[in-house]
Amino acid sequence: MIHIKPEILERVNSWLTPTFDEDSQKEIKNMIASNPKELEESFYKDLEFGTGGMRGIMGLGTNRINKYTLGKNTQGLSNYLKQSFPNEDIKVAIAYDCRHNSQSFGKLVADVFSANGIKVFLFEELRPTPELSFALKHLNCHCGIVLTASHNPPEYNGYKVYWQDGGQLVPPQDSAVIAEINRLDYSEIKFESNSDLIQYIGKDVDDVFIDACVSNGSFDTPKAAKENLKIVFTSLHGTSITAIPETFKRAGYSNVHIVEEQRVPNGDFPTVVSPNPEEPAALKMAMELAEKVDGDIVIGTDPDCDRLGVVVRNLDNELVILNGNQAMVLMTNFLLKQWEKEGKINGNQFIASTIVSTPMMTVLGNAYNVESKIGLTGFKWIAKMIKDFPELDFIGGGEESFGFMVGDFVRDKDAVTSTLLACEIAAQAKANGKTLYQELIDLYVEHGFFKEHLVSLTKKGIEGAQEIKQMMVDARNNPLKEINGEKVVLIEDYQLSISKNLQSNEETAIDIPKSNVLIYYTENGSKIALRPSGTEPK
Repeated sequence: MIHIKPEILERVNSWLTPTFDEDSQKEIKNMIASNPKELEESFYKDLEFGTGGMRGIMGLGTNRINKYTLGKNTQGLSNYLKQSFPNEDIKVAIAYDCRHNSQSFGKLVADVFSANGIKVFLFEELRPTPELSFALKHLNCHCGIVLTASHNPPEYNGYKVYWQDGGQLVPPQDSAVIAEINRLDYSEIKFESNSDLIQYIGKDVDDVFIDACVSNGSFDTPKAAKENLKIVFTSLHGTSITAIPETFKRAGYSNVHIVEEQRVPNGDFPTVVSPNPEEPAALKMAMELAEKVDGDIVIGTDPDCDRLGVVVRNLDNELVILNGNQAMVLMTNFLLKQWEKEGKINGNQFIASTIVSTPMMTVLGNAYNVESKIGLTGFKWIAKMIKDFPELDFIGGGEESFGFMVGDFVRDKDAVTSTLLACEIAAQAKANGKTLYQELIDLYVEHGFFKEHLVSLTKKGIEGAQEIKQMMVDARNNPLKEINGEKVVLIEDYQLSISKNLQSNEETAIDIPKSNVLIYYTENGSKIALRPSGTEPK
């Protein structure tokens, strides 16, 4: 028999009170009787906000996504909005993806906001995450929510919070909101909807959003070049089907082949093990279709359409997947070239990336005399840069995990505009007798060769979380002196905000927010980053 710790039992018992509905209480009693291990996993902690908001397994308990944890988040956020904007009519926008319960969770969140006297714009059906960021600004909202767990497995859902600028919550707002949520009791959640304050939105916002994607992602590609590019596209059962085909159409791309078996949104993601474009297996059906129709480029997006996988033909005409860094440098270089061609680079521009992405971004910035800003993992930090430096124009930027952002009209990674941009580059390259792969090789020849590899170790549950924590503790307490025969010369510890030169023993401060990341640099110029994921048990 599993012994349940007293502090967990105390949490469980609080959910067996009249604050929680009878069905929930009944289910919890069943767990106590028949599945104490699951009970412990569900209640051992409160679900936390990570790099991409709050993400977790759906079910009952404090460590799960359910009506009560989402309700508490929304009640806390409502309280914070009222404190922050005391004399304003507060407005929020809400979107959701294709996952199980996303639609009902979206309505639940809208109900709680409206019960607190807050005006809600709720999308009538599933929509891409970047469209929420856009809609929030377009409708002059104070805040936005997306119900999504991105590319996590089907049993997950999540809650991402956006602020007035269209970017995700960052310091100091994030900790203030979390403190307000933690201060609340579940009995304080107002669930009684005020339907007069909920307005459904859809095509009206879609049209403006798609037009903005086309104007930001198109660059004088001749009509014939667009028609000549053979595109294969898959939405991997996700939200991008609501925006990308129409974006292609309005931008003049007619030679588009969609993977029909993956077209219909489905929270089970039945044709893939994982709907993650970083995983080669997720793009298998699209690549098979590309072989059949002799496609030039394959693009697959994750369920909430903020990340994209790009597949191109190599020098032997074989289909190969570009990693996130390669796609990012191709898109960034193209944008820099366009800005330079139009005479718009004058020292007041910047590109952006993250500490675990390729250093080639800085090399590209230097080549065009454009500043390259580097932040922590997560696009919320790039959005924060845009907010913190209003005097600078943001050209574009991304991170190694297959996300990219074109300009600042959307303040989060945006697979709609980035998909169009990738096709623009491919169409222009093909018109000049080249491929995207050759363009990448040209960049390496000009700026130096950069090669990356990602290793993910998945560790689930309480034990897994402890194991990951211990790995980082061990790495800090016993720093590596050598990696693969190369001597380590510098260690950056972003949790301690210290950069240590192992040759001179000199320490310097790292001036960006703290994060649980260790980066080793070797004498031969290799860079190895070690970090726990903020969105998955990896």
